[in-house]
Amino acid sequence: MKKFLFGIAVLLSSCTVQKINKSLSKSDIFDKGHLGFMLVDPDKEKPLVAINADKYFIPASNTKLFTFYTAYSILGDDLVNGLNYLERGDSLIFWGTGDPSFLHPDLKNEKVLEFLKNSDKQLYLLDNFDQVSAFGPGWSWDWYNAYYATERSAFPIYGNVVRFAKGRATQKISVIPERFRPFLSGKETENWQGYRFRRDRVSNLFSYEIPENNLNEDFETDIPFITSAENTSVMLSELLGKNVELIKNKSYLTLDPSKLQTHPADSIYAQMMKISDNFLAEQLLLLVSDQLTNTLSTADAIDYARENLLKELPDEPVWYDGSGLSSRNMFTPRSIISLLGKIREEVPLEKIKAYFPAGGESGTIRNWYNADEGQAPYIYAKTGTLSMANSLSGYLITKSGKILHFSCMMNNYQIPSNDLKTELQEVLYHIHDRY
Repeated sequence: MKKFLFGIAVLLSSCTVQKINKSLSKSDIFDKGHLGFMLVDPDKEKPLVAINADKYFIPASNTKLFTFYTAYSILGDDLVNGLNYLERGDSLIFWGTGDPSFLHPDLKNEKVLEFLKNSDKQLYLLDNFDQVSAFGPGWSWDWYNAYYATERSAFPIYGNVVRFAKGRATQKISVIPERFRPFLSGKETENWQGYRFRRDRVSNLFSYEIPENNLNEDFETDIPFITSAENTSVMLSELLGKNVELIKNKSYLTLDPSKLQTHPADSIYAQMMKISDNFLAEQLLLLVSDQLTNTLSTADAIDYARENLLKELPDEPVWYDGSGLSSRNMFTPRSIISLLGKIREEVPLEKIKAYFPAGGESGTIRNWYNADEGQAPYIYAKTGTLSMANSLSGYLITKSGKILHFSCMMNNYQIPSNDLKTELQEVLYHIHDRY
């Protein structure tokens, strides 16, 4: 009887896989562009489905899977190093590690501020900003005003953004940090149906438009500011109420500094993965580089990961940045599947669920891949979206309790992304329901 039931299960599983293959390969939606798809049951030797799994695709924010794995492998889930410093007589010389949490409007880490406030030494900020380019390779110049392209830097402060917000109970726009308020000008308009904030392309001057008939609506938006070592030393001096002098003696960078631990890496991973925060992803690779070499280099962090952490991948990653904003990044579905397997082996499942967006519940897929009423999410996966590129890769939990690994990469589609998501949603639910 047991053999008979096992045979029935194998037959049902085979029929399910055939139907999945057909729903992907014969789809009128997926046929309108380039599709790569791979589905793996870790308990089986062969993939259940593999469509163009060995072809390279632009991954968009699926790149953050590689960033996450690299950061988790090197930094762990404890406190990150938030400051490098040397004490020389009556002087405290310090410089940035790339830690994005310092006074970040969401993470609100004040450890560095407290450390510097409590020091009775003369403060010197060492300029290592030239180690980090503000934008990644292949990024578009006209993204300067968008939160998703916030400038990278050696010593981030306030997340390198100005947060403009207004609640319904007040007519006044809040500005964080407040020091940028004098650089904000704006007007009310008759026809504009929302609110709009912009920054000048080459200076930290901000402007806004708010509709006259919509003043009672609340809003919150983050606009990047232009970073520099000079601006950072001034902002620190204002915050501390004492002078922070900027110095450029590069010889200090060759010394072995003390490191101040500041913020839990856990919370950085979760925000980076759930809302697909590009700034946090970029800064995490700088933290990795600082941990490895005491210098800040995205390329060095990526090279280290390729040579020491990702050698087992079936196809070498073409990898340029931490966030996936660069269209030069290219990965194959089967390499992403291999990476998902490594993550499962090394990261506890409860942490994966805490870091990854959950279908119908949190992050970038909170409105997609809903579970049946009263049931826990069945998709934990990272999205990726660029012009002509959509991806979703992660873990699918079936009703039978299996955890499957999947990667779907879609490039060069000229149809609305919601059409692709709706089609994929049907496929993934079928797998959840039947496998």
